[in-house]
Amino acid sequence: MRKKSPFWFVLLALALMLAACGNNGGNAGNNASGGNAAPTNEGTEASPSPSPAAEEVTLKIGATPKPHAEILNFIAPALKEQGVILEVMEFTDYVQPNVQLYEKQLDANFFQHVPYLDQFNADKGYDLVRAAGVHVEPFGVYSSKIKAIEELKDGAKIAIPNDPSNGGRALILLAQNGLIELDEAAGVDVTVADIKANPREFEIVELEAATLPRVLDEVDIAAINTNYALEADLNPMEDALFIENADSPYVNILVTRPDNKEDAAIQKLVAALQTPEVETFIKDTYKGAVVPAFDK
Repeated sequence: MRKKSPFWFVLLALALMLAACGNNGGNAGNNASGGNAAPTNEGTEASPSPSPAAEEVTLKIGATPKPHAEILNFIAPALKEQGVILEVMEFTDYVQPNVQLYEKQLDANFFQHVPYLDQFNADKGYDLVRAAGVHVEPFGVYSSKIKAIEELKDGAKIAIPNDPSNGGRALILLAQNGLIELDEAAGVDVTVADIKANPREFEIVELEAATLPRVLDEVDIAAINTNYALEADLNPMEDALFIENADSPYVNILVTRPDNKEDAAIQKLVAALQTPEVETFIKDTYKGAVVPAFDK
């Protein structure tokens, strides 16, 4: 038998080695093109992620409890559906809501009328601005000692608010009902110094507006802002000896700063305060003690 040449064994070994290298190269090629390797995003566009929901905005609003905070709380659910959360901060005075708004601790406030705001800005050097008119609270005169104004005695003690705008408003109301006479030249800025005639010698006492319901036992009559009357469970339509007409120019307003008056959330608040639903709420809840006066 003829022996095989070693040369053929060498050729066979080389062929097997080349075949093995070819197979390995194929696997490497498969891996590079995605085979069993982890997929990559290189050269492809990522799928867009869903748009996030609109972010909620919180507005801090300063207000006196009645009726202002009650009206704000009434509209809060509707505003929440629009992405605006109302945080109603209640105040029992007329100073801090403006101070805190100016200092940016509040986003807006709702408690005052235009003459009061104008006087406050002038006194403090502030620039707070009206955002919307909402309602009128007819100003009333009350007593725990008499049942009719005809019972008021000469020399009686009459309490009025001590801030210029509401004090003037009270004096005008007293004059309209024949208790005193005023210098007409003073206009709405009238003060006790503008009393032209006081023939019955009434004693006019100026006190902090918020305290007036609490001093009814100490005076004969008091001119009280409707919000404080309501808080003291006085019904302006039933308990007042006399009251302003519903067409009073003292419209209660939403107040902001110049820098945020046009913010989208503030504008949503303005719109929510002037809806037919709010008009109905005011009429049904306050029975004439508070009168809608949108944009007045």
